[in-house]
Amino acid sequence: MPKTTPYPARTRADWERTADQLLCAVRPYASPRHGRIDLPGPRPSWSGPASDGLEGYARTWLLAALRVAGARGDDPHGHLDRYAQGLAAGTCAPAGGPDAWPDMAGTRQAVVESASIALGLRLTRPWLWDSLDDTTRQRVAGWLLPALGPSPVNNNWWLFGLTVAGFLQDAGIETDRARHTIDRALARIEDWYSGDGWYSDGPNRSFDHYNAWAMHLYPVLHAHLAGDRDLLDRYGPRLHRHLADYTRMFGADGAPMPFGRSLTYRFAAAAAPWLGALTGHTPLAPGATRRLASATLGHFLDRGATDANGLLTLGWHGPYEPLLQSYSGPASPYWASKGFLGLLMPADHPVWTAPEEPLPVEREDAVTLLGPTGMLLQSTAADGLVRLHNHGSNHVGDDEDPGYARFAYSTRTGPTHGAVRDNHFALLLDGGPTTRRTAEPRTAGPGAAVSAHTPHPGVRVVSATLAHGRAEVRAHLVTGAPEGTPVRQTGWATNDPALTAQLHPVHGYGGAAHRLPGGSTMFGETSGLLAVDGVTTGERSLFVALASLTGEPDPDPVTALADVRVQGPDEIRVTWHDGTTAVLRVPAES
Repeated sequence: MPKTTPYPARTRADWERTADQLLCAVRPYASPRHGRIDLPGPRPSWSGPASDGLEGYARTWLLAALRVAGARGDDPHGHLDRYAQGLAAGTCAPAGGPDAWPDMAGTRQAVVESASIALGLRLTRPWLWDSLDDTTRQRVAGWLLPALGPSPVNNNWWLFGLTVAGFLQDAGIETDRARHTIDRALARIEDWYSGDGWYSDGPNRSFDHYNAWAMHLYPVLHAHLAGDRDLLDRYGPRLHRHLADYTRMFGADGAPMPFGRSLTYRFAAAAAPWLGALTGHTPLAPGATRRLASATLGHFLDRGATDANGLLTLGWHGPYEPLLQSYSGPASPYWASKGFLGLLMPADHPVWTAPEEPLPVEREDAVTLLGPTGMLLQSTAADGLVRLHNHGSNHVGDDEDPGYARFAYSTRTGPTHGAVRDNHFALLLDGGPTTRRTAEPRTAGPGAAVSAHTPHPGVRVVSATLAHGRAEVRAHLVTGAPEGTPVRQTGWATNDPALTAQLHPVHGYGGAAHRLPGGSTMFGETSGLLAVDGVTTGERSLFVALASLTGEPDPDPVTALADVRVQGPDEIRVTWHDGTTAVLRVPAES
């Protein structure tokens, strides 16, 4: 069995200590009666400072609740008392005051934060809610109840109402209405279940980390806390199937795949693996679950995720503003609190006592198609690196989002934010390189993924990736472009001298690969990236390149990894370095 990557072991006590450190670090930023936590940051979210202060309370409260509930009420740092004071102050303070919580009617972000508040109350009910006076309980319930209405956003937001309803149902408040809210939310996400453990985050083919830290997390955790065996029997196996894919998306160093949106939530990516262990719906052994979660926590904390004051910053390793969304505020990173879900399991649970085991990426090289998503994972055990080739997941909206639009991502590189896009194929028109706003998946053979997009009116591009070991065959069939239209394929952008990025033209491109400036990524300034150029030569033009990203020292040239032969206008035959063969077909579309 391959050795695990050396990594500092983290015990349950270490997790508790880290939770306490994060919670104590935010205390100086609490409002006078602890109703809000107004953290410093480069800018407010689009919801404004009052909402951001509520977010600071709600998201850190969830961390405090997991910490105390996991200790069965033991609270040596007095977290519950502070948050109980804030609960009372936030719901009774005069509007506009320093402690006041905005209402959901005027601030829809409050719907999001209501879920963290309600979940925290549900987890700590014997020690906090049951000790509150009737007046405070009535005010808090009155503030929460609007979350039971229809979601103002048609995506994972429906599950915030479900989470609030679960607490209110347990507390005996508006139980019929709460039951209706739960049923309605579950019916809505059922429309988005695509099979094989994957949900779209809304009606838009958006497959990303929200599958794990929202679409699976809230229904399965609700079923577990409610003791609802029927619900758990329905949603638990879906979580199990999802984790079979999702846990392959982590590098050997614990890095989750930097793909999609809300990446500043960082180690929230560990929440679903913990939940699988908590409910028994996981393909991972207990020691592998702890290894994944602890490596993920350490990946960020050991690389500057907190500042000199111990606050989580807006970024990935450290601050990185291009990564953010307009809804991101100074307290947004504390959705990472979900990553502490493992504290709900006691110290004698196997997840804390079993020996650590290797992660999927460390066991063997693998190429895995992620069910109905159109995404292809490619991992190599020698360097612990995972690559994701996106041929089916899309950003919500009309703009091109670097978190979704690239053809490839990896656990050790990030998309560029600048004039030159990494891992991109474009027509070079007068207005600059064309964009890729949507990836429409197409049927593909083993080890491959295929998609189509329209980069320019009247032009269709069908793109395909075939992977084996560290090698990638990248093919693009362009239909409808005027003859002589310039095209460009770019490769991986890295800033890590331990990584080697390779790109080699095979068919349709003229000349060798050349280097372009890469710009910045969440990992820092890059040393540039490779590109190959060509021109269209008729109604249909096929372009093929070999690419590789590896952490192996002194790797062989990418040309040694495969013999690639174009057999016709849409067929490519590949003989890999180990003698195995594959056929890649790229059907034309008009």
